[in-house]
Amino acid sequence: MPDATPPVFLVATLPEGPHAVLDGEEARHAVTVRRMRQGERLALCDGEGALAECVVESIRPGRAPSLELLVTRRRLEQPPALLVTVAQALIKGDRGELAVELATEAGADAVVPWRAARSIARWEEGARGAKALGRWRNAARVATKQARRGRVPTVSEPVDTDGLAELVSRAAGAVVLDAGAERTLAEVELPERGEFVLVVGPEGGVTEEEVDTLVAVGAIRARLGPTVLRASTAATVALGALGALTARWR
Repeated sequence: MPDATPPVFLVATLPEGPHAVLDGEEARHAVTVRRMRQGERLALCDGEGALAECVVESIRPGRAPSLELLVTRRRLEQPPALLVTVAQALIKGDRGELAVELATEAGADAVVPWRAARSIARWEEGARGAKALGRWRNAARVATKQARRGRVPTVSEPVDTDGLAELVSRAAGAVVLDAGAERTLAEVELPERGEFVLVVGPEGGVTEEEVDTLVAVGAIRARLGPTVLRASTAATVALGALGALTARWR
């Protein structure tokens, strides 16, 4: 069994030589939250699959802590052949951030915020919408580190149903999660590679008009099982199923 991935810290660029310094917010997290010690292992990650595994040589504490590191190994985390994009309908409060966090931990490769007809939350243009999008992107970054992944899922600008339909039309496959669908996700023929779009509706569900629009461009209507899941957890459960039903977890 391979060694467990050490704690991951995101950096703008990886060190080119055998030595590195971790500072800023990531160093503060390493020292004050994780309480890293000399001799412990950690991994620096650029968020795009490249990682540098390191050993802590020394720690400078204080208000602006930093860690001196020795690079022991470099590796590249390859993306799966089948990439999953979660089209997550906007949902109220912090449940949207929770949905992104859980989907990231479950392996989502990208997240597309969707302005569904029944979405209670509304991201208006301007500063408020940008702030909400920033929270989703931050949730993806934090969850990437929690899951010790090498790739941070992209969180794109929000789309309306027409924009989502365009995304679905270009994908290798797509499923609209619907508790009332006759077919289960396990009964859907899944592609082996390319982009797969997983559409998750808001609290009030997906409208028939939205389903018709997405089915017309290639999506399949499917349910996960006999129970009804929350809009914030449905993607996570579906990603787990996709991991087992495809080669993503092999």
